[in-house]
Amino acid sequence: MPDFISNILNGVDVALSYTNLLYCLFGVTVGTLVGVIPGIGVLTAISLLFPLTFHMDPMSALTMLAGIYYGTGYGGRIAAILLRIPGEPSSAITTLDGYPMAQQGRGAVALAMTAVASFVGCSVSIILLTVLAPTIADYALSFGAPEYCALMVLGLLTASAISDGSTVKSLAMVILGVMFGTVGADIYTGMPRFTFGFNELAGEISLIALALGLFGLNEIVFSIGKVAAEDLPKGRPKFSEIKPTRDDVNRSWFPLLRGSSTGAFFGILPGAGATIAAFTAYAIEKRVSKEPERFGKGAVEGIMAPEAAENSSQVASFIPTFALGIPGSATMALMLGALMVHGISPGPRLISDNPDMFWGLIVSFWIANLMLIILNIPLIGVWIRLLNIPYRLLFPCILVFICLGMYTVSYSPFDIWMVVFFGAVGCLMRYVGFPPAPLLIGFVLGPL
Repeated sequence: MPDFISNILNGVDVALSYTNLLYCLFGVTVGTLVGVIPGIGVLTAISLLFPLTFHMDPMSALTMLAGIYYGTGYGGRIAAILLRIPGEPSSAITTLDGYPMAQQGRGAVALAMTAVASFVGCSVSIILLTVLAPTIADYALSFGAPEYCALMVLGLLTASAISDGSTVKSLAMVILGVMFGTVGADIYTGMPRFTFGFNELAGEISLIALALGLFGLNEIVFSIGKVAAEDLPKGRPKFSEIKPTRDDVNRSWFPLLRGSSTGAFFGILPGAGATIAAFTAYAIEKRVSKEPERFGKGAVEGIMAPEAAENSSQVASFIPTFALGIPGSATMALMLGALMVHGISPGPRLISDNPDMFWGLIVSFWIANLMLIILNIPLIGVWIRLLNIPYRLLFPCILVFICLGMYTVSYSPFDIWMVVFFGAVGCLMRYVGFPPAPLLIGFVLGPL
């Protein structure tokens, strides 16, 4: 225990240095601004700024990259809640209840509550990271192909709990998502599957294109001419409009804990990711709720659980990355790259060989999430005023950002057409009453 306290105090000393605080603030600010733009996402943001880390201290470099990581996630949920356009695929589940809350004039409450959910989810995983990292890393290594297969099948089956309506329709969308996920080259033979002669599909269908089409473009098409200006909130919200009700708080405690635990579990598993954690947390909440009919209509539990799970998963993903040297995602691979550029080898000896950096980074996670709350809760009024922009001006701007965001991911005009295709698919599904969320989770889990 004395050694643990000494390590934490040492980490506080490192993380609170002027340079590291400055880079942390820069990271969360840039990440938030980038996250609001649909499609760009954390990977693009980190990739663009990654060359700067070559000439930085490794602690400052990782602090900045981690700040971008968290900031982009929060920025993505701003667009998801206010405009029903997920900045990242993991934010898509937040649209199911966040957007109805915004339509009810409670968008400010939703943004404030998700900030708290993110901080709690982060805190739970940081505690796990500091106390149980070696044990958890060993446990994660024991997962083989059978265990991962069982988890994926469970995820596919629970996808039917995400949306209202027919379970048969939900499972049909899961199957359709799995089918879309099989498009591309076979991983064993290299033969193209279901590419229909398009060389651009030889790799795979872009997850970002699918999410932007199903949730973003689809919403724009259905909202044209159907959203009255007088229905939108006006002006800067008062504090009373940002403050959650007692009922909101009472309904949030257990979803916060369950979501944080779910996110920590999936974050520890290499390759699982925040998207699966968020969708699973939402499905669990809907299953355990005594009023499942509230979900999809503005239930606060429907935003608290997935947001806590997403942030908890992000922090927990550092466990296999640092303790085992196994990146669970492309973003974590960039984090490993930042270490290796500075001659630091990730793995079991990372903590003992570089204690100042490891414990300093742990404390910086807390600081970054605290900065996000301090920065964004006062800015909620600014984000809410997005809704005051006339839709005849806002919709074209959103379309431009969607196209720019998609193009910067792959630099391929074909992917923009894929957004249009999935937008059309989403409109057709909405017209005949098929839910889009199970399709997304089927697309993510099927290839795994």
